[in-house]
Amino acid sequence: MQPSTKKVRALGLCSGGLDSTLAGLLLRNQQIEVEWISFETPFFSADKARRAAEQTGIPLVVENISAEYIKMLRNPNCGYGQHMNPCLDCHALMFRVAARFMVSRKFDFLFSGEVVGQRPMSQTKPSLRYVEKNSDSDGYILRPLSAKLLPETIPEQKGMVDREQLLDISGRGRKRQIQLAKTFGITDYPAPAGGCLLTDKGFSNRLRDLFAHQENNTENELRLLRYGRHFRLNDQSRLIVGRTQLDNDNLLRYHNPKTDTVIKVKRFAGPIGILPHGRRKDIMTLAASICAGYSKAPALTAVDVSILSPEGRSTIQVLGLLPSDVSKFLI
Repeated sequence: MQPSTKKVRALGLCSGGLDSTLAGLLLRNQQIEVEWISFETPFFSADKARRAAEQTGIPLVVENISAEYIKMLRNPNCGYGQHMNPCLDCHALMFRVAARFMVSRKFDFLFSGEVVGQRPMSQTKPSLRYVEKNSDSDGYILRPLSAKLLPETIPEQKGMVDREQLLDISGRGRKRQIQLAKTFGITDYPAPAGGCLLTDKGFSNRLRDLFAHQENNTENELRLLRYGRHFRLNDQSRLIVGRTQLDNDNLLRYHNPKTDTVIKVKRFAGPIGILPHGRRKDIMTLAASICAGYSKAPALTAVDVSILSPEGRSTIQVLGLLPSDVSKFLI
């Protein structure tokens, strides 16, 4: 590396996995001032990145990109993967946000832990190139673990980074990364799982249904997709029924009391039901009957059900519908 009086600064995209951790440590080992950025949406969190930052001492900034992400997610340029995962456009968006930070906070370049050939959709050479071309930082994205397999970047050309100290890792194996982790004293790292809900079939089915029936969505409406059973009652109405106490707690946490109706069977243990944007009396009755069917109330017995809507609280009496009778509504 050419001598310079100016400290080289690099901003890395950090998932918190082993690869992004190693990428940061490789550059820090070259006396480069390294920081990380990680992102949060209703579909993934930055918790692993927070743990990696604590473990390594590399500073981390966490940015919520939900608004931009949801807009992209409705119509990604490259489409989806197996489910609702827009991997290429997701990565391009993250790099665009990081590029804004790079400029505003005067970093010299961006980097990531991506490895050529590790993921069949998002980490092929053409995929990495697509992301870079759509990142607002073309030429300034360094991938230290696979750099020797990729074209030389501008920071390498300018002598900010010693290319000889970068690596040529490719493929899905992790043997070299694990060996490298040992040299850095890293022993506690997460398994190589994606951690993105958009790769989950059940979650993707719910999201696809929501997008098909609702033009605009709040962040909390998307968070609700993670919990309970979801029923499509008609084109305008969707019911969420908790499976567990944790579900019930989160349904109450994320619902909007200004628009949503909360349903709870009286005198018998049972789930919380949420009817987003619920208004029609016949739909409320159907939703209450479904909730009663999942409660501990005796079969074929009329039960009182509490209805808390934006208009106020009321009680209706219904017969519970058996889960087998309402399976046709399940999303």
